[in-house]
Amino acid sequence: MRALARALLLALPLLAAACGGDDPPTTAATATTAPSPTPTTPPKLGGSMILATTTSTQDSGLLDVLVPLFSKQTGVEVKVIAVGTGAALEMGAKGDADGVLVHAPASEKKYVDSGDLVEGKLVMHNDFILVGPASDPAKVKGLKDLNAAMAAIAATGPFISRGDASGTNTAELNLWKAAGIDVKTVKNREETGQGMGVTLNVADQKSAYTLTDRATYLALKKNLKLDVVFEGPKALLNIYHVYVVSPTKHAGVHVEQARAFGAFLVAPETQKVIDDFKKAEFGQQLFIADAGKDESKLGQ
Repeated sequence: MRALARALLLALPLLAAACGGDDPPTTAATATTAPSPTPTTPPKLGGSMILATTTSTQDSGLLDVLVPLFSKQTGVEVKVIAVGTGAALEMGAKGDADGVLVHAPASEKKYVDSGDLVEGKLVMHNDFILVGPASDPAKVKGLKDLNAAMAAIAATGPFISRGDASGTNTAELNLWKAAGIDVKTVKNREETGQGMGVTLNVADQKSAYTLTDRATYLALKKNLKLDVVFEGPKALLNIYHVYVVSPTKHAGVHVEQARAFGAFLVAPETQKVIDDFKKAEFGQQLFIADAGKDESKLGQ
């Protein structure tokens, strides 16, 4: 996967050079004979990188805004591979990506402790919500306790799970466990093995409940009949971090490009873009920018 992505990315600058559109590179010899103009903007980094990330950042449309902005500022070509968080973390552990943007802190710890992921930064958060058919057969709406909501859904169903070791799937399994429910006893629980967008559509078609991140739900809501049936507690907090894949453990990592992407995500200008993303359209924030905040106090 990495070799193919690298080949596609590397072909872009080579093609441009073949067409004669780029200026010749500056060398030590030419620098002494031709005065350089005073730069008005920082020089572009260039090059390429592979970003392994979760489907929620893509399905919500956030990356469609952030990646072009990053490439425009830095000249870095980004190949985005959107999978479940578990698969994205494994890509980092195998050196098949340069940067990782994910949302499962407990799962991330293993890869940070192993040294595969370094230079982690808190980027943003939103929350998970339980959604289901408007008729709400499990009578979840109005319940105040999350465990009670999970128990009601388990007894009534149906429930559609991503079942893909993603951050959302991990959160779902933790919710069943916290409620003292064996996942095998959840009535009519099915796994899609797919991303959040696909899972929401399957739940919609089957008039089922599911757990989703708020951003993806809002982005797709106009085509769904599903309602929010439970939201709010801190246990549903959904936190995103960005990491650089360790160049020490994995040869060939485009570390400078990955570092630049991490720095870009936490820069004040980008954090404002994250805060404002589709806020006017939906009347609420899809993501809340968190760079520089105390992570332990999020959601308070």
